[in-house]
Amino acid sequence: MTPIKISQRVSISEQEIEWQFVRSSGAGGQNVNKVATAAQLIFDIQASSLPDFYKQRLLAKRDHRITPSGKIIIKSQSTRSQLQNRELALEQLIELILSVSKVEKKRIPTKPSKASQKRRVEKKKQRAGVKSMRQKPLV
Repeated sequence: MTPIKISQRVSISEQEIEWQFVRSSGAGGQNVNKVATAAQLIFDIQASSLPDFYKQRLLAKRDHRITPSGKIIIKSQSTRSQLQNRELALEQLIELILSVSKVEKKRIPTKPSKASQKRRVEKKKQRAGVKSMRQKPLV
């Protein structure tokens, strides 16, 4: 079995991934009723060979594909080919794992400038003036 390459340093074994093939839902005629083309990928985060950094970040990530028990379940049924659905599910898994490897920069809050605050207030006053001219005069 060849390892699945996630990044230059990280890879996982194909044996860590469990595959299930089920019938696709939705339109498709007799093909949907007869052939199990939808691929369902199941990947156990805790039992995997991923580094601890990846495991912790994946378990902390709020994603509908990650179960509370720590398993990633990805279902792919967009094509009529079982092989293509399998490849698409694998790409989604790699994309999900790579998404936790990127450490986002800390956001530094900024304040609007005095000039921009003044322009905003002036526009609000101008708009209020336009709207007040639309009103019927009081008798």
